[in-house]
Amino acid sequence: VCLFLGVWGDEFSVLRSPQTVIFQDGGWPLPGERIPDIAALSMGFSVEEYLPWPGLGVGDLFNRPRATVLVTVKGVDKLTLPEKGVSYPIENAVPFSLDSVANAIHSVFSEETPVILQLAPSEERVYMVGKANSVFEDLSVTLRQLRNRLFQENSILSSLPLNSLTRNNEVDLLFLSELQVLQDITSLLSRHKHLAKDRSPDLYSLELAGLEEIGKRYGEDSQQFKDASQILADSLQKFADEMYNLYSGNAVVEVVAVKAFNSALSRKTRSILQSTQSESDNPYNLAYEYNYDYAVIFNIILWMMIALALAVIVVSYNLWNMDPGYDSIIYRMTNQKIRMD
Repeated sequence: VCLFLGVWGDEFSVLRSPQTVIFQDGGWPLPGERIPDIAALSMGFSVEEYLPWPGLGVGDLFNRPRATVLVTVKGVDKLTLPEKGVSYPIENAVPFSLDSVANAIHSVFSEETPVILQLAPSEERVYMVGKANSVFEDLSVTLRQLRNRLFQENSILSSLPLNSLTRNNEVDLLFLSELQVLQDITSLLSRHKHLAKDRSPDLYSLELAGLEEIGKRYGEDSQQFKDASQILADSLQKFADEMYNLYSGNAVVEVVAVKAFNSALSRKTRSILQSTQSESDNPYNLAYEYNYDYAVIFNIILWMMIALALAVIVVSYNLWNMDPGYDSIIYRMTNQKIRMD
């Protein structure tokens, strides 16, 4: 099932999705902090906290997608893509990270070295794990590399209509360099198509802030911002189609469009001098918070114990009622008559 979407500000949208991942059509708001959980659940991983969101269906539990691609576009109100598909409003758009999903993939498929790429070109922030280090070793990640890449012969400047954008403005070049990264990712991955057919799932997380900088520089009502929005929409659709085809239709491509995050991204840290929790933090001696894995663990242990108990009863009954002369080959072979025959 190919889902083409229109993207509005503060919306979670799906550009491409296989049949094994079902996104229900509806306007259910998605909490911004739970976006990583959607990526994890669609790939078949469990999450710590239950997510009562009807937008994601069960799908095929035994055939999960080989890749998840999540592109975050900052500073946009509306991107007009060819057709409108499934999209959901984001409630409380806060910064998020797919580190938990990357850690889950790396822990389960560590021996198979999956491709994990997290990239924010405007901030020169890159994180590669597994085979991504060899696949994307030639990928431009710093601002200087991105600028030099744009002026090479096979760059997007030779084929992309710039309209009101220019090559002499740093803000325009930053925006165009992010589009160049999208093209280079699919180009480099096409040289290693065998990685899209292995058993381990891959993860791509990209953050694009070039359109936001154009809005600050020229204004959101300017022709430059309108042209950049249309160019970005076309580039995202092309990028989604190419990634989807590279993984033989077994990849999820998603877009998160936000006008502005409500708060800055902060990672939880703990000081080595931090004191342990005192008894006064829980004065009422309350039980620990319910874990949604409890039902699964309880059923596994319960039915395993029942199966073992039944096995012991059946074996004991048969041993008690066994006739050594007929049911056991040991006693039968020691019978005198059989030995004479």
